[in-house]
Amino acid sequence: KPSKICSLAFHLLNTLPVCGRKAEPSLCPLPALKCRTGPLDIVFVIDSSRSVRPFEFETMRRFMIDIIGSLDVGPNATRVGVIQYSSQVQNIFSLKTFFTRADMEKAINSIVPLAQGTMTGLAIQYAMNVAFTTQEGARPLHKKIPRIAIIVTDGRPQDRVTEVATQARNAGIEIYAVGIQRADMNSLRAMASPPLEEHVFLVESFELIQQFGRQFQDKLCGVDMSTDLCNGVDHGCEFKCVSTEGSYRCVCPEGQQLQADGKACSSEGCWGGSGECGAGHVDLVMVIDGSKSVRPQNFELVKQFVNRIVDLLEVSPHGTRVGLVQYSSRVRTEFPLNKYHSADEIKKAVMEVEYMEKGTMTGLALKHMVEHSFSELEGARPLSHNVPRIGLVFTDGRSQDDISEWARRAKDSGIVMFAVGVGKAVEEELRAIASEPVEQHFSYSADFTTMTHLEGKGETEIRSPCECEALVQFQTNTVAILQSLTEKNILWGDAWACWGAGQPGDRLHTGKRGMDKWDWGKF
Repeated sequence: KPSKICSLAFHLLNTLPVCGRKAEPSLCPLPALKCRTGPLDIVFVIDSSRSVRPFEFETMRRFMIDIIGSLDVGPNATRVGVIQYSSQVQNIFSLKTFFTRADMEKAINSIVPLAQGTMTGLAIQYAMNVAFTTQEGARPLHKKIPRIAIIVTDGRPQDRVTEVATQARNAGIEIYAVGIQRADMNSLRAMASPPLEEHVFLVESFELIQQFGRQFQDKLCGVDMSTDLCNGVDHGCEFKCVSTEGSYRCVCPEGQQLQADGKACSSEGCWGGSGECGAGHVDLVMVIDGSKSVRPQNFELVKQFVNRIVDLLEVSPHGTRVGLVQYSSRVRTEFPLNKYHSADEIKKAVMEVEYMEKGTMTGLALKHMVEHSFSELEGARPLSHNVPRIGLVFTDGRSQDDISEWARRAKDSGIVMFAVGVGKAVEEELRAIASEPVEQHFSYSADFTTMTHLEGKGETEIRSPCECEALVQFQTNTVAILQSLTEKNILWGDAWACWGAGQPGDRLHTGKRGMDKWDWGKF
């Protein structure tokens, strides 16, 4: 019954619900939430691909109208724009077009869905290059009026979103990613601004997006510009000021560092700067699948793969440290980061590892890695030492437990995650494990004799000069191993290192599915 539905929604969301509305009147109408925020420039980026059914698109209309109904709109207050996209992008109205809620609602109700593909990256590019320009009504950046993009989608993008979303965020656009039903969580996370838990929302159905709309209204209404310290001081931040409770701080775009004055940004360290640490020094933990599906002969190949990586590392107490974890239905530390201090010791220990067999509990292995393997007790250097932490997960099958939580925790804790999958490994799980940009941090192949290369594209986030150099060295070494394991003629390019910074470690030119093959059975 309507009353029970509304009551349940209240308890689930801990907020007043707005029931799902289609063409019929609302089951539990509520007065529109009214609030005054400081000026905002908001652009809705709405998926109108063919997978969005007509009644679902009507719900998306109501979502936009309800949000706009809570805002103080006007030329000197909040401005709103709407674009829709499928295989192309269409501007419905720009930030300078309407300054009353009635005009905006009329335009939204007149939208005709495009009903084609799902080119989300193209839509983000349009928002950045067109919708948020001063020509289209966005206020100049020096006025420090927040620019907010609200992306609503129900599917996996058919183009790449990571790079363009990074560019948009670096341009000062705060991105909220709202996924419905079939939306891909990894793509939502790649789009959204940090912290992700405040900017990524996955809604189970189009009806529930109305309830999310209420939560989002509360978030916008909670912005009290009068208590935002960034608005009340001459903060001097080169890129962006972020208010915290009782204080504020400056932040820099991804790939740049905050300088000693706490205000300026610099990209030194990867592009000509010098870090005060040895290149290639990392804390590396390899997590290998020892489940029964791997089979003994292939497990020996995995061990040889591990040792080929070790061969090219500068292993020492003050250089690179290596740990090894094996998992099946349980997890076993074969040796921690502080166990061995030479490559020969590590290689000997690797060859003595006994095959576990049994199940495939990848989530449990990730939990063990985060909680134990990268602890200082087991030899990881303190985070203050700026020594990169790298996790390399190798698996050949679908995990029998959930991996999402501990994959997220690993990356949130600063571990750079690589995922290598073979055979029945699930690409979706590999992508969930891998760090961003995902395409640079995961590899998949159909079997052990034709495994794929860890392809490098684009740029990576650099947190420090030391990390930049070390990650480049690690990836360069890994690629060298993979290159040596193939007898095919491979054409190498010149655009990988620091993934675009001109260091050694070139990109593999790829074939079908963006990946070339290499042969495990020839070394």
